[in-house]
This record gives sequence, C-alpha cells and structure tokens, in this order.
Amino acid sequence: MPPEASTRIAPSILAADFGRLGDEIRAVDAGGADWIHVDVMDGAFVPSISFGTPAVAAARAATRLPLDVHLMIEPVEPHLDAFVAAGADAITVHVEAVADPAATLRRIRELGVRAGLTLRPGTPESSLWPHLDALDIVLVMSVEPGAGGQAFIPEMLDRIASLAARIEAQSSEIDLVVDGGINADVAPRVAEAGGQVLVAGTSVFGHPDGPASGVRALRRALG
Repeated sequence: MPPEASTRIAPSILAADFGRLGDEIRAVDAGGADWIHVDVMDGAFVPSISFGTPAVAAARAATRLPLDVHLMIEPVEPHLDAFVAAGADAITVHVEAVADPAATLRRIRELGVRAGLTLRPGTPESSLWPHLDALDIVLVMSVEPGAGGQAFIPEMLDRIASLAARIEAQSSEIDLVVDGGINADVAPRVAEAGGQVLVAGTSVFGHPDGPASGVRALRRALG
C-alpha cells in the first residue's frame, strides 16, 4: 500500500470562520477529516495571538474527532491542565519553549492525553532524539510558526524523510505530523516523504466549494 493511502488529514481551525466555528468543524467532519488541529498562539513565543481553551471547548462540543492541540506558547506548563480539561486529546509543545521537555511530556501523558513535540524549521532535528521514547506525536513545522497561509518550505521534505526513517528504525508508534503550506499540490510529496498526518488550514477552509470539499480535494490528491 502506498503511504498516501493511509495518510490522515487534520484541518486547522486557525483558518476557519470563527463566527461559524461549530458549523465549519462539522463540515470538515462530514468531509472525512481524521483529526481537528488547534493552533494556540500567545503573541509572545510567536508574534500572532489566536485563541485558547474556549476554542478547544467549542471544538469539542462540535465533533467527536480527536482534537490535536499545538501550543505555540511560553510558558507551557501552567496551561496543560486547562487544555486537557477543555477537551484536548493530544498536546504538542515546542522544544524551544520548555526548559525540561522530558518533564513536560511526562506531565502531558499523566493527564491522559497524547504527547507531542515540535520545533521551528531552523532548530536542529537532533533536539528531538533524546525524547522519542516519550512521544506519541512528532510535528514537523513546514513553515515558520505563527501565521496561517504561508507557503510550504521545500527543504522540509528532507527533514520529514529523515524523521520518518528515524521513527521507523525505532519501531515506534509515533505519528509524524506535518503542518504548514499543505495543499493538493504539496500533500502527495509530503506523504511520499513519510508524513502520516497532514495539517491543512487555508486549503481546506478557504476552498471555493466549502471546507468539506477542501478535505475531499486533499484526499483525492493523495490518491
């Protein structure tokens, strides 16, 4: 089976119409989305401010799909309990934003949700190696974190392939997630490189025929 056949799609609600958030989430659910991705930005770790626990709670009320929460915030630790209580099924943090990644990942798992780690495109991927045994998710940022609608950085294909090989060598159950600039043109290349879950915002919620069609267009592109 080609890798594209099992690739999952995680629409990012950062690109949704916030005034119709419940309807937008239900639309991508109906379109065949696998996860819902929630990008939380604080205006400090990254320049933009998005939303917090109320958006997670609203998403939880709109769908039973897994909620994959990506925290682009600093500090992280004081907020973990609140995001889990709001309905997160997975929490991914930035290696650059935590003083003790091992302790933070351990706390996320203690809260009963999946633990993920990510890094900026310019941070060496080797910063993830000591923590692979404690991870459920590795998130590859294929744009600079902090804003939606950016173009995919082609050099990240090599990072995706490298991480996929490392994860496979460990016989790990880690999901390799790719976030940034994912559209119908990029998605097959990312899946071929080893990306297992594709986070897509603008290409889904900005699709001219609506979010459900955006999900289906990505699925068709993956084959």
